[in-house]
Amino acid sequence: MGIRRLPDQLVNQIAAGEVVERPASALKELVENALDAGARRILVELSHGGVDLISVVDDGCGMAADELRLALERHATSKLADDDLSAISTLGFRGEALPSIASVSRLSLTSRTGRRVGPVASDGRDGQGSVDREVDGRPTRAAGDGEGWRIVVDHGRVEADGPAAAPVGTRVVVEQLFGKVPARRKFLKSERSELTACVDVVRRLAMAHADVAFELRHDGRKLIDAAPGGSMLESARVARLAALLGIDFTDNAAAVDLERDGLRLGGLAGLATYNRGVADHQYLFVNGRPVRDRLLVGAVRGAYQDLLARDRHPVVALFLDVPSDFVDVNVHPAKTEVRFRDAALVRGMIVSGLRRALDAAGHQAATTIAASALAALRPEAPGMAAPGT
Repeated sequence: MGIRRLPDQLVNQIAAGEVVERPASALKELVENALDAGARRILVELSHGGVDLISVVDDGCGMAADELRLALERHATSKLADDDLSAISTLGFRGEALPSIASVSRLSLTSRTGRRVGPVASDGRDGQGSVDREVDGRPTRAAGDGEGWRIVVDHGRVEADGPAAAPVGTRVVVEQLFGKVPARRKFLKSERSELTACVDVVRRLAMAHADVAFELRHDGRKLIDAAPGGSMLESARVARLAALLGIDFTDNAAAVDLERDGLRLGGLAGLATYNRGVADHQYLFVNGRPVRDRLLVGAVRGAYQDLLARDRHPVVALFLDVPSDFVDVNVHPAKTEVRFRDAALVRGMIVSGLRRALDAAGHQAATTIAASALAALRPEAPGMAAPGT
């Protein structure tokens, strides 16, 4: 068989296999796009665990009609400065998400620009170098003066491309995910499992961006409602963690704060007596990017190894900030793993930061004790038989 070039539709579907494993994968890409656009408020709506509907609405900088069309082409991105993969400061950068999602779903993309047309960089500047006014130290948009535009793509085929009424910002609606790819759809898990994964995605991104409001609804039921902290100060971050993980965690955690060689580690480390039977409450972030990196997980385990039994796991929320050229975020299609220029320095810093925080907390015990444990310690009332007798 001779070598041939694959058609674009098939190429996008192959890319979708790497980028869009399940509804949560698509949701992660869309919310990251909203954050990169400088959104101050993000609303997510889901139906049937995200399989039937994923809607992400943001108040970011928006896109013009020609940018909308370009965004649906593979490897088209606004997020790589000077095409330099060694200094990535945005969450998204591959330029594969939207065309990949559009190839395996019905996607509607509606957007409208304000005075600024272009991506919001970390310094608040757009592609033209202009800066809008700031509120609480974050760039904001003026009243919109661009024309709203909408493009609809049904499993790779453009169905609509024209003007539409829209506020400043972007609305992305994904329907019938894998609707015409039954081989992929049958491997999805139950509605509950898919919803749990979607909630986890939004929760992690909301932890890393305490200055942005997040709301998540599923079939009309509100599951996450996180008000903006107004800043990225540590107090705002702790308040966001309390809102998302519960006050029990923040009450039973020690503050982590360590700087070394241009790297900074912050966040909260759960007390050794506040632990879980599974490692599902370890939230790790690198430059605001949620990661599930084996190096970081191993460092956390090493810091607690003398404090916890082998079958118990700590609860932590750690935020590592490093220079962009110190970390390579381009080593995994889903961008969940990273590679550090000096892995030993990072591991040592995490172990040291956690140990210092826990040592400073001394022998403080968790204030939350299971009701069953309290019941076991409570003396029986006179004349009352023990349960089960």
